[in-house]
Parts: sequence; C-alpha cells; structure tokens
Amino acid sequence: MSNEDRLNPRLNEDLHFERSAGPPDYGYRTDKPVRYFAVADETDTVLGYVWANDEDDAAAWQPRPAAGPKAFNGGFLWEMKLREFKARGIAPTVALDELARNASDIETGHVVAGSLAEAPSLAALKELASGG
Repeated sequence: MSNEDRLNPRLNEDLHFERSAGPPDYGYRTDKPVRYFAVADETDTVLGYVWANDEDDAAAWQPRPAAGPKAFNGGFLWEMKLREFKARGIAPTVALDELARNASDIETGHVVAGSLAEAPSLAALKELASGG
C-alpha cells in the first residue's frame, strides 16, 4: 500500500464554521458630527484620531496615512481601549472624554493637548487625517 492510498479522510471533509459573538464594539461609521482628539508619537507627529458619536453608538481610530505604519499599528491599542469602554456599557463620547483625560497606559502615543474638537462628519475627519 502506497502513501497515496492512506490519505487522511479529514482532508476531504467539508468545514463547517459556526459564528460566535465577538467582543463588544462600537460602530465604525456615522454620517453625523463626531467629537475627536489627536494622538501623537514621542516626536509629536500626529498618528491619527480617536473619534466618537453617541447617536450611532460609534467610536473608532482614524489613522493619518502620512504618519506611515505607526499610524495603522498604533491604533490597535486605542481600539482595544474603546472595546473595554463598550463592554462596560459606556457611551462613546463619555469613553472619548475619559481617554482624553487618562490614556497614560496606552504606549503607542499620547493625546495632543488641546486637540479635543468636533468635526461636522466622519468624512470631514477622514479628510483632515489624509491632509486634505
């Protein structure tokens, strides 16, 4: 009997995936105004923005592409922190305010002092992030 005759039968079985609930998360989209603050690295280069909107229960990280890979990778810890707030049932803008006041445990950047502001839409914030 050759090795070809002894194929593992599991290699031919259909895979059946089951969806399970993931961690609680705020929405990633809104067409309404957003509150935000800027996050910078140790050289004070703005990496991106943390934003929130209560009406759509949305909050997320918006990277600044010109800041390079640090902007995209650095957002992970900010997103994880937002998930912690969502798991505790905290409104997005309350989470934003809390992060703006106390984000010393996030190693990928610091809140730029005085950067808490409002944009007329998420699209406007994305334009700001892209340098437009």
